[in-house]
Amino acid sequence: MTVARPRTLAEALGALEATPDAHLLAGGTDFMVEVNFGHRRPTDIVALRRVVELQGHEHADGHVTLGAMLTYAEIEADLAEDFPALAAAGRTVGSPQIRNAGTIGGNVGTASPAGDTLPLLVALDAEVDLAGPEGTRTVALDEFITGPKRTDRRPGEIITRVRVPRVTGPQQFLKIGTRNAMVISIACLALVLDLDARRVRCGLGSVGPRPLRPRAAEDFLSGEIDWDGPRAAPGAVRRFAELVAEACTPITDQRGTAEYRRHAAGVLARRAVERSLQS
Repeated sequence: MTVARPRTLAEALGALEATPDAHLLAGGTDFMVEVNFGHRRPTDIVALRRVVELQGHEHADGHVTLGAMLTYAEIEADLAEDFPALAAAGRTVGSPQIRNAGTIGGNVGTASPAGDTLPLLVALDAEVDLAGPEGTRTVALDEFITGPKRTDRRPGEIITRVRVPRVTGPQQFLKIGTRNAMVISIACLALVLDLDARRVRCGLGSVGPRPLRPRAAEDFLSGEIDWDGPRAAPGAVRRFAELVAEACTPITDQRGTAEYRRHAAGVLARRAVERSLQS
């Protein structure tokens, strides 16, 4: 096995061009599991940990730009005020060792239906920046993830940044698993009350082949909330939860049945709205 350890984006792209079949390695928290179980047999690896352009974050033009190598621990430490739901998702991902290794770019690139950061990123209309042999491009995250562990990343491309709009209002991230943290989600949900746009934003994980956006539920509750409060009638909250559950397309696997996942998503939706209206 050969391992390239570039320090610049140009070096990384060059290494990928020299070995087109190489596997990209970010934090390795998903990658090494697949290697250990024999699901991957890489002969060439391009390790991205040292690439300067992929690190850090910055605020500009109403967005926060997250470097692809930004870790969950860094999100929790530096971005909890901007994105409390993203920080909450990061805290549940795994042990401190995992949170110090796992990255936002890796979570997006792996495109697992259970990726805990993805529901909030989808709800906030995040965009993915990529660099490759043909230059750079930007893709909406909702379009970038095309299916379970499938993305629109083209040969030779590297995820460089994830750009997330800043919004004003309460944010929630709720997750159901066999325990509160360090576990793969049976179902998870991110909710944002966008006070400036007077819109409800919601993203769902582990209840479909990719992160879901229950737009009919969002539209319904956005019209039912008294945004000067904000507040909403209990009946409207219950109906929102029903619409969220109806939007789910879950499967049955070793972690839970499709019926349980659909029910759980509705429960999480109701709890998230109630907590947001109380905050």
